[in-house]
Amino acid sequence: MEKLIIGSEEWCELPDLGIHAIKVRVDSGAQTSSIHAVNISTFKKNGEKWVRYEVFPLQDNRRVSIHCESKIINTKYIKSSTGVSEKRYVIKTTLKIGEHNWDIKISLANRDSMGYRMLLGREAMKDRMIIDPSQKECILKFSSEQINKFYRVDKTIESGLKIGLLASNPELYSNKRIIEAGEQRGHKMYFLNAQQCYMKMDANTPEIHYRGGKIINDLDAIIPRIKPSMTFYGCALIRQFDSIGAYIFNKAEAISQSRDKLYSSQLFSKNGINIPITGFANSPIETKDLIEMVNGAPLIIKLLESTQGKGVVLAETNKAAESVINAFKSLKTNILVQEFIKEAGGKDIRCFVIDGKVVASIERVALKGEFRANIHQGGTANVIKITTEEKKLAIKAAKVLNLEVAGVDIIRSNKGPLLLEVNSSPGLEGIEKATGKDIASMMIFAIEKKLKLKK
Repeated sequence: MEKLIIGSEEWCELPDLGIHAIKVRVDSGAQTSSIHAVNISTFKKNGEKWVRYEVFPLQDNRRVSIHCESKIINTKYIKSSTGVSEKRYVIKTTLKIGEHNWDIKISLANRDSMGYRMLLGREAMKDRMIIDPSQKECILKFSSEQINKFYRVDKTIESGLKIGLLASNPELYSNKRIIEAGEQRGHKMYFLNAQQCYMKMDANTPEIHYRGGKIINDLDAIIPRIKPSMTFYGCALIRQFDSIGAYIFNKAEAISQSRDKLYSSQLFSKNGINIPITGFANSPIETKDLIEMVNGAPLIIKLLESTQGKGVVLAETNKAAESVINAFKSLKTNILVQEFIKEAGGKDIRCFVIDGKVVASIERVALKGEFRANIHQGGTANVIKITTEEKKLAIKAAKVLNLEVAGVDIIRSNKGPLLLEVNSSPGLEGIEKATGKDIASMMIFAIEKKLKLKK
């Protein structure tokens, strides 16, 4: 059999999956092939185990998605460089390159950060190919017109919602993903820099202006993702959008409550939600009793406005705790003192709640020698199956604060699960990459559901 001469990258087709064109990275150094797949879930079909998943065949383009179903032929566990094991399902499908086709085994993986949506390993080559690494697209080339014909990339959006994302940085992963997901589902998405929005309050014609005078009163929905330093002004803008009839995906009051760690802790206690023992005082005279109140050192000291693990200190002795607390008080800075849950071992659980449901959960593990498990502090994430009690806790915490979307952080203790805090603008990068779930699209779908848009 004559061998194909292929380059380091080639266009191919996966006809069984309805994927007409996908560019693959050819790598003889890798044994197995893999394809980027998200929203992976298993089900039974004729007594056999199958998997549903979604493929975005074009790199850096989430508007084009292919929904696939395949029979699982194997399950593999791949250990990452951080030591976290990832479960991968292996399927069999037909690979077509030019006029040549044969069956290959391919694993479903999260390749979003990779340069190619698909990797072709040596197992799939089966002595059929000779690789010329100096060449590219030796067998087949697709023009942008052909790609558009396959996937209707440039199809004009004639219907859908007008959704504004109220934030500060359009380059953040979470913000980019929400814009992409909304466009993919057929909506017109607008990035609105909160600092460049201003408002006119009037009983007859209230308005919101943007960048020099453009009136933006016709948006169907607003997704607020305002940074902590913009909470006051951002919430004022959200209330203004609310007053002119836009649906708000996390109202101003809910965001304000979640950002006020003292008030939210009081609300959790009032509603029977278990949290680590927490103390608050104004006078330095009460410092020693405050430390004893939370069972002494080691203990956690938190700035009320802390986020992403910043402004959080671990005091390992009572003397150190007293010094830090009094230093903060001398600066007129409000802090909380909280018991340290040693048995958690530097781990916590992030539950992503949308519209009253936990849609994804990850366990975050702190770096060695670090007590904060936040991804922004270098923590790593892996998928975890949470208990029914933990799920109920996460849902109740979001409900108490009236949040439509929330990142709920839980810690496991000898007393059972404890609520750490609730984030009203949870990041998507860590949880999407760890779970392979398209959280951004779930957020857009929740807005559609609230506005009863039939897709």
